[in-house]
Amino acid sequence: MATPELPDSRTEADGSAVIRVLSYNVRSLRDDTAALARVVRACAPDLVLLQEAPRFFRWRKKLARLAAASGQVIVSGGATAAGPAILCGLRATVEHTEDVLLPLTPGLHRRGFATAVVRFGGARLGVLSCHLSLQKDERHEQAGMLLDRLAALGTEHAVAGGDLNERPGGRTFRRLADGLQDCWAAAPWGGEYTSTPVDPHQRIDAIFATKGIEVLGCGVPLGHPGVTGADLRAATDHLPVLAALRVPAG
Repeated sequence: MATPELPDSRTEADGSAVIRVLSYNVRSLRDDTAALARVVRACAPDLVLLQEAPRFFRWRKKLARLAAASGQVIVSGGATAAGPAILCGLRATVEHTEDVLLPLTPGLHRRGFATAVVRFGGARLGVLSCHLSLQKDERHEQAGMLLDRLAALGTEHAVAGGDLNERPGGRTFRRLADGLQDCWAAAPWGGEYTSTPVDPHQRIDAIFATKGIEVLGCGVPLGHPGVTGADLRAATDHLPVLAALRVPAG
């Protein structure tokens, strides 16, 4: 059966905004970047939350090329956030950005958050992209930091997305889902599993939203117009998560 299409981005009569948010681990652009750009562009996102964005030699130029090829502009992140990044379409007005480096545990990778406050017409939204630790205790602590950072953005409504390195039954995933809406659980759409593209068998990537946001659909865009299985397999080692959200006007 064909996957139903998500709502298009639009501004409602009451000033609320319907937006599309895409979260995607892009593995430092080590794979087929043309396929990756085609997937992003076909999803027509208003916001793109990246993980494992380029961090080393000429990382800004590489990230800029991906943004241009996929119809986006850079908002924040990359090496300055230890990997997470945020892109947006021209519909968004960016009010504020901040890249946050998290405490470094000796022997483990540095982690960080890319954050921003954006507006879509009368709707104001806090945004955070994350890639949590492989180590379970550090990962659980980072979930608390994520919730604190979202609250510190000072917006009534917020969205966070990323590679959690954990399945929904884990305590870190549950900690986030207790404080926020797990968008897949709220309105499942498309596919569920995000790892791996060749053998999807686990959901370790997710988009979360604060309680006042209406989730219209969320999942892996399998069968979405313009998104092919060949591109999904060639683009990177994760599958993307796409959500359609209605954000109330401020």
